[in-house]
Amino acid sequence: MRVLIVDGYTDEPAGLGVPPFIDVYPRYIAGAVWCHDPYAEVFYMTIDEVRRSPQAVLSVSSSADLSVLIAGVTVPGKYLSGAPATIKDALSLPSRLGSKYKAICGPAARFGFGSGGGSTASIPRELPDLYDYVITGDPEIVVYRLLEDRFDGNTGALRESGKDICDFAVRGARIIQQHPFYPSGLICEIETYRGCPRAVSGGCSFCTEPSRGPPDYRPVEDIADEVAALSSAGAVNFRIGRQPDLLVYGSDPSSGSEYPPPDPGCLKRLFSAVRSAAPSLRVLHIDNINPGTIYNHPSLSEAALSVIVANHTPGDVAALGIESTDEEVIRRNNLKVGPEGAFEAISIINKVGRARGENGMPHLLPGVNFVYGLAGETERTYDSNLEFMKRVLDSGLMVRRINLRQVMVLPGTALESTAARPTSSHRHLFIRHKMRMRSEVDEPMLQRVVPEWTVLRDIRTELVEGNMTWARQIGSYPVLVALPRAMPVGIFTDVAVLSHGPRSVCALPCPIKINSLRLKELESIPGIGAKRAVRLLRGRPFRSADDLRAEVDDPSVIEHFIHLVDFSPAP
Repeated sequence: MRVLIVDGYTDEPAGLGVPPFIDVYPRYIAGAVWCHDPYAEVFYMTIDEVRRSPQAVLSVSSSADLSVLIAGVTVPGKYLSGAPATIKDALSLPSRLGSKYKAICGPAARFGFGSGGGSTASIPRELPDLYDYVITGDPEIVVYRLLEDRFDGNTGALRESGKDICDFAVRGARIIQQHPFYPSGLICEIETYRGCPRAVSGGCSFCTEPSRGPPDYRPVEDIADEVAALSSAGAVNFRIGRQPDLLVYGSDPSSGSEYPPPDPGCLKRLFSAVRSAAPSLRVLHIDNINPGTIYNHPSLSEAALSVIVANHTPGDVAALGIESTDEEVIRRNNLKVGPEGAFEAISIINKVGRARGENGMPHLLPGVNFVYGLAGETERTYDSNLEFMKRVLDSGLMVRRINLRQVMVLPGTALESTAARPTSSHRHLFIRHKMRMRSEVDEPMLQRVVPEWTVLRDIRTELVEGNMTWARQIGSYPVLVALPRAMPVGIFTDVAVLSHGPRSVCALPCPIKINSLRLKELESIPGIGAKRAVRLLRGRPFRSADDLRAEVDDPSVIEHFIHLVDFSPAP
C-alpha cells in the first residue's frame, strides 16, 4: 500500500493547520492507513511543496494507490509561513497526481471554497469529476473503510465517538517527521473534544462547530497516548487548541447547559498527563476559550485558568470569540456574551496570566476576535467595538491580539439566510474601522505587552524580504518581529524590542553585537538616529561600555541597553 497526503492546510473555528501548525487531519489519515497496513508507505507533502515542485508530486504519486488532498479555510486569516490551498489548487492538482485513486477532504469538501472574508463558500461542481472521492465525513474513518473494503465505501461516514480515533492518532504521529518545519519549528494541534455546549441553543449564527452536536470529550488517557507518540516521533511543541472552549473540557455532559461549569480538577489531570507524556516539550499552549463560560462561572473559570498557567509555557493566548459588542448583533446572531461579560472575561484572564514569564512574554493573555458582516450590523457596530477596546486599553488591561475579520458565510449555518451581505459602504466602514483599531488600540496595546527593550527569547526566523527578516516565537498568536537584516530561515535567536507598529515590533538579535551592526540597524536603536549611527560606525571597534559612552554625545541614550551589548570583535 502506498498513499500520498497533500496538506493544503486548514483553518477552522476549532483547529489550525497552517504552518507552523500541523492539524489532526494528516496525522489521523496517516494513522488510518497504518492501522490498515502497518507496512504501508505514507508520504506527506505540503501544498507549498507541491507548488514549488509539481514534478515531485507526480513522481511520488505515480505508484500510489491513493492520493488525498486536505483543504479548506472557514475562518480566513493572513499567514506568514504557508498559503492554504485555493479552489485553483484543488481543481488543478488531480492532473498532477498519478495515483490510482484521488480524494479530497476537509472543510473544502464539506462547505466548499470562499474568496475570503465577506464571501459565501460553495462546493465547485467539478470536484466529483476530478476526484474519485469527495469526503464529507470524517476523513480518517472514510479512508480506513475505503482501504478495508477495497475502495468501496461511504464518503460521508462519521466517527461514533472520540474513542474511534485513538489508534489513528497514535499510529499517525510519526507523519510529522516529513513536515518541512519538523522538529523544533512545528506545533502539533491536539484535539480534546469536538462539538459545542451551545449546540443546545443553536450556537453562534456563523459557526459550524454546533452542527457536530454537544461535546464528545476524548479521554485523558487517549490524549496522553497521542502526545506520547508525537513526543517519541520528535515533537516538542504542542497546542491544546482543537476545541471551541477548553475551560469546559470534561464538564458534566448531563447538565444540558450551554455554559457548563468548568472542572479545574479535570483540566489539571489533562495538563499533568500531557506533561508526563512529553517531558521534553518546549511549548505547551492553548487556543479557544468561551468568554461566556468565564462570565457565567467566574470563580471556577479563574481556578481553571490558574491550572493552565501553572502547567503551560509563557506567551500563551486564550482566544475569546467576542464577535461583537453591539447588543442587536449579539441578539440576532445568538452570540456568547455582552460587552460587560466580555470585559469581565478579559479582566479575569489578566488577573491570572499577566505576569511575565521566562521567554519575555506575559504568561497568558486574552486574544479578542471580532466578526463583521453579521445580521443586524450597522455603522454603530463598528463604533461600539472600537469604544469597547479603548475601554480595555484605558483600564490598564492587556490583550495580545485583536483579530478583525469579515465573516465567510458557510452552507448550513443560520447566517446563510441572514447575513449582512457586504456592500461597498460596509467595506468602506470595515477598512476605516480597521485602520482606527490598529492605530488607536493595537499599537499602544503592543507597547504595553512588550515594552521597549523587552528581551524575547527563542524567536524563530520564518521569512526574508529583501534586507528584512520576519520572525516569531513558537506558540499561539506570537508577536511578529521585524529584524532589519537578512538572516537564515529557521534559526532561533533572542531579540531586544526597539520599536512598535500596530501589528509587529522591530528588534535586534540579542546580545547586541555593537561592532557588527550595519548602519540601518544602528539607526533603528531608539535615541541613536542617523547622525549618531554614522559616528558609531566611525568609532568602532568598541571594547567596553566606557568606549561606547565616550563616542556618544549624550551617553544617557545608551544606558537603556548597555547591559545587552556584546563587545566582541566583528567577524
